[in-house]
Amino acid sequence: MDESKAAGWEAIDRALEPVYGDAEPHHWGTLLRWRLGGNDPLDGISAYPRTDHWHYVSYGMSELYEKDPGSDPEVSGWGFEFTFRLARSEDTPPIWPANLLQNLARYVYTSGNWFEAGHHMDVNGPIAADRDDSAIRAIMFAEDPELGTASTPHGRLQFLQIVGLAPEEYEAARQWNTMSLLDVLAPRLPLYVTDIDRTSLLSDPELAAAVQAGIERDGSSSGMLFVSTADWHEEDGITLRLGALQAPTIRRLLRGRLPFGRPLVLQSENAVLRFEPTDGFTLEHQDDGALSVGIPETALDDLIQSIRPAAGRTPVRSLPGLTVEIVPTRMRDEYGQETGEVVG
Repeated sequence: MDESKAAGWEAIDRALEPVYGDAEPHHWGTLLRWRLGGNDPLDGISAYPRTDHWHYVSYGMSELYEKDPGSDPEVSGWGFEFTFRLARSEDTPPIWPANLLQNLARYVYTSGNWFEAGHHMDVNGPIAADRDDSAIRAIMFAEDPELGTASTPHGRLQFLQIVGLAPEEYEAARQWNTMSLLDVLAPRLPLYVTDIDRTSLLSDPELAAAVQAGIERDGSSSGMLFVSTADWHEEDGITLRLGALQAPTIRRLLRGRLPFGRPLVLQSENAVLRFEPTDGFTLEHQDDGALSVGIPETALDDLIQSIRPAAGRTPVRSLPGLTVEIVPTRMRDEYGQETGEVVG
């Protein structure tokens, strides 16, 4: 690395100094950079030892060397660097969190979709790939509580911390608001440290009640859901096709969005469905190819009842001409391969 051209890298080091001084972290470097054809977008990952956890920090989501003349002058690269805090049980930091950071970076670089505080993701398996017994199978993103946001010669960047979630917590994040959920869980997650050996914090009735009260009060902030199946066909009206696996989540999100005056968008690989709160039932084909379905408040219960997690066709009684067809979902593992298990 040419130190004279690593102003962004040095800015990350300066942001770490108030917390770690001159402590030497464990560091993984990338031999062949992404821009030169390598497989790893992050040029480096450091792990700092703390009394009770390891603190991982990435180098490579921001502009480490030169500023791209065509990029936003106020923002460095993607505008963030990843961090991750793992409960410490070993004298050396495990490498799997570094692989997790690289995988997330690879997703951003290849898809063009970036992460922000409040975003969440189901990783389709334990976040520690070799721990099938772990209940931590989803993640959310929050600003690192110690590092916050930093200024660099190439623009600002936020240290975006990955926080591990159990499935019940992830569902609560989708039904409510990610940051509100984190506020409730924070007393049990100091510095948002991820412990892959813990169980769901929502097994505590007091916490579960607080979360449920928030969901009922605020509704859901999750306006878009990526699903394996969401499309329609027209014949004697319109039939919506949805997957059995996602049916319970779609039901909950419709309940958490439409009564609060908010739409819900379902996006699959081939189609987009928009459910809109309206005074009367409407069906409109949008310019972007999406189908917009206007649902009056009086028909919401009927629509939700038709979205059952079992294969079949159900006409929506109070929405004449609309039928919901639920199709089986073939399960896939974290590598995208079918497992042979079928839901619905």
